[in-house]
Amino acid sequence: MTNRGRVIPIVAAASAGEDSAQFVSMYQKEASIYPRAVTGWFATWRWVFVWLTQGFFYGLPWLQWNGRQAVLFDLEAQRFTIFGLLLYPQDLIFLVALLVLSALALFFFTAVAGRLWCGYTCPQTVYTEIFMWAERVTEGDRLARMRLDQAPWSARKVLRKGAKQLAWVSIAGVTGFTFVGYFTPIRELVSAVVAFNVSPWNTFWVLFYGAATYGNAGYLREQMCKYMCPYARFQSALIDKDSLVIAYDTARGDPRGSRSRKADLKLEGLGDCIDCTLCVQVCPTGIDIRDGLQNECIGCAACIDVCNGVMDKMGYAPGLIRYSTENGVVHGWTRGQMFKRALRPRVLIYGAILLAASFAFAASLALRSPFTFDVAKDRGALASVEADGTVENVYRLQIMNRTEALQTYQVAARGIDGLMLSAAPVSAGPAAVATLVVSLRLPMAAAQPLAGGSVPVVFEVRELTGLDAADAGTSTLQSERSTFFVPR
Repeated sequence: MTNRGRVIPIVAAASAGEDSAQFVSMYQKEASIYPRAVTGWFATWRWVFVWLTQGFFYGLPWLQWNGRQAVLFDLEAQRFTIFGLLLYPQDLIFLVALLVLSALALFFFTAVAGRLWCGYTCPQTVYTEIFMWAERVTEGDRLARMRLDQAPWSARKVLRKGAKQLAWVSIAGVTGFTFVGYFTPIRELVSAVVAFNVSPWNTFWVLFYGAATYGNAGYLREQMCKYMCPYARFQSALIDKDSLVIAYDTARGDPRGSRSRKADLKLEGLGDCIDCTLCVQVCPTGIDIRDGLQNECIGCAACIDVCNGVMDKMGYAPGLIRYSTENGVVHGWTRGQMFKRALRPRVLIYGAILLAASFAFAASLALRSPFTFDVAKDRGALASVEADGTVENVYRLQIMNRTEALQTYQVAARGIDGLMLSAAPVSAGPAAVATLVVSLRLPMAAAQPLAGGSVPVVFEVRELTGLDAADAGTSTLQSERSTFFVPR
């Protein structure tokens, strides 16, 4: 008897009138968020930081220092100037150190106070605040914007939408122009724009950064914070129950419910929350803080301002939603008790590492040499033997002046007994490079025992304190290794 496989019956497809499979999209469109305008203590501080950060960003490229732009990252000249500090590509270690310091500072402040950076000084938050202000000016507050979006197209709608777009494009354009002004002298850039002579690369980056600002602050907004920024994902590893966050006092606020101002809460069995949902309406990320701390919360405190306003109108104490810690809310701690918990091991470790790294960074900048130099052997010939038997090697030295003053340098060499170098002091202008050809000679008697080999030598360049070569005072000394070849 043979084994037969299992038979799978074939069933006719359902007709048009019967139940049939339907296409289900796995993509869910994000609901539009219409944040409501809010006033209060924290809203004022947010605008203070908007003015401070943008005043710094837009104004810094216009500052002058010793007759030049104070802050300029000149990629073409491969030279970065930050006030009196000159940096070159080989100083990339300082940029790496600065990024490490920024990460450590983020760890430290997140452990202490949550996402205050996101709520007040993050560029995404700042520009979103500016764009929403332009939106409210041209289209109105929350309800007016919702009605406008739902209304059919009309001359009024086109006028308001067009005014908003014009404001957004203007802000984005100025932002992109200012950004490029950090890499191309901004005064030259203005002259080029007036003369319609902007280079293709500058045009590209102005448009690129302007478009990024326009898209991120105008349309993506909370989606940048919720889905694209990694900070929201790893903040849970940085905070604990003693970190300062925005918290809703559940014990005080629940049960929620509407009531009149004169209602007796005990008789009606209600908490202080009147369930007005204003805290949700003002949230730029559209969350309900009453559901607890969430990754989407950026710590902007808009919900605190609006809730305190409601509590004031109802005659209740403020602070139903407030900056607090999880332990502080659960145990009813005072502000002083919560501050004491701020000095816990995690914070102390982060703080100690940040302090040590900051000190090391400042010390490395302070001890940074005012010049550097490179040595390269002549590619034409390894060595040559003169008529008197002297062996000669030729080198090319490049001395880079890292200061903004004319400097004079003296070159010397050591490593072999009898080695001779004859070079006059060389000068390099402010932030300039001096190139000179140096000849090292070794007498016949000293060269014969070294025939056929390469001997290490050390070049030394000393910065003279005065322009007079006979000046006995000297300052910084730098050295570089090379080799002296003796032919057979």
